[in-house]
Amino acid sequence: MTLIQTLFHLTNFKSPLLATLVPSVSAAYAIQTACALPSIALQSEHFYDLSGSLTYLAVTALSLSLPTLRARAAGGLATPLIPSILGAFRSGSGGASPLNWRQVVLSGAVGLWAARLGTYLFTRVRAQGSDSRFDEIKKSPLRFWGAFMMQATWVSLCVMPVVAVNAVPAAAFAGAGLKLTDVLGLGMFAGGLVFEVLADGQKSKWLREKRERKHDEEFMTGGLFGVCRHPNYFGESMLWTGIATAAAGVVLAQPARAALGISPAAALAMCYVSPAFVTFLLLKVSGVPLSEKKYDARYGGRKEYQEWKKNTPRFFPKLF
Repeated sequence: MTLIQTLFHLTNFKSPLLATLVPSVSAAYAIQTACALPSIALQSEHFYDLSGSLTYLAVTALSLSLPTLRARAAGGLATPLIPSILGAFRSGSGGASPLNWRQVVLSGAVGLWAARLGTYLFTRVRAQGSDSRFDEIKKSPLRFWGAFMMQATWVSLCVMPVVAVNAVPAAAFAGAGLKLTDVLGLGMFAGGLVFEVLADGQKSKWLREKRERKHDEEFMTGGLFGVCRHPNYFGESMLWTGIATAAAGVVLAQPARAALGISPAAALAMCYVSPAFVTFLLLKVSGVPLSEKKYDARYGGRKEYQEWKKNTPRFFPKLF
C-alpha cells in the first residue's frame, strides 16, 4: 500500500463531510509547518503571506479533487486524474463530471482571491524589505511558529464553506437550478474583490507617488479611503460573506444536509464561520486595530487627520 493509499485509508470516513474535511484541514497544518521551519531558521517573514495563499490554493484544490483521487488510489485507474471541469457546467447533477458547477466556481473564487492577494503581499514585502508586524515575533521561534499555526487555522476556517460544498456528493445536486443565493453570493464576492483590489491599487499608487515626490500628503484620504478608513478590509469581509452565502444555498438544502449528515444549524455555522472569523480578525485583532494604532501614533496630533477620522466611517463605507 502506497503512502497516498494509506492516508486515504486512514481518512476514509463513512461521512463524506469528514472524508473531505479531515484531509483538507490536515493539509493546511502540514503545509504551514513545512513553511514555518525554514522561516524560523532564517528569521524571515518574506514568505509568510505567500505561504498562506499557497495553502489556500492547495487545500481548496485538494477538497475539490478528493473523490477522484480516492477512486484512483483504490485502483480505479480509468478514472481521470483531473475531474472534468467543463463537464460540471454541462450537467447540473454531475452527469459527465463528478463535480457540480457550484463546486468549481466557489473553488475558483477562493483560488482567484488567494493568487491575487498572495502576489500583492509578497511583492509588497519584497519591495519594503520587511513586514513590521513581524519585527518582534520573528525573534521568538515559539511565537513565530504560533503565527504559522494561526495562519493554518485561518485558512481552515475561511475555506470551511467551500470544503463543505465540495464534500456534497454529485447526486445531491440533482435538479438544483440557479438559486437566489448563487446570484447574491457570487455578486457579493465579485463586489468585495473589486473593492479590495481597487483599495490596494489606490494605496500602492499613492505610496509610489509619495516616494517619487509627486505629492506631499502624509496620509491617504482620497479614493475609496474617502468613503471608509479601511476599504480593503471591508472588501475582504464582503467577499467571504458572499462565498458563505453561495455555499449556504447548497449546504442548507435538504439533499445536501442528508448526504453530509448535519443539521440546518450546523450547515449554517459551517458556512458563516468564515466571514465571522475574518471580520473578527480584521476588526478586533490584526487588521483595523494595528493600522489605527500605527497611524494614531504618527498623525494623532494633526487636525486634518482627526477630521478625517471623525468624518469617515471606520469599516462600512458611507453611501453619501
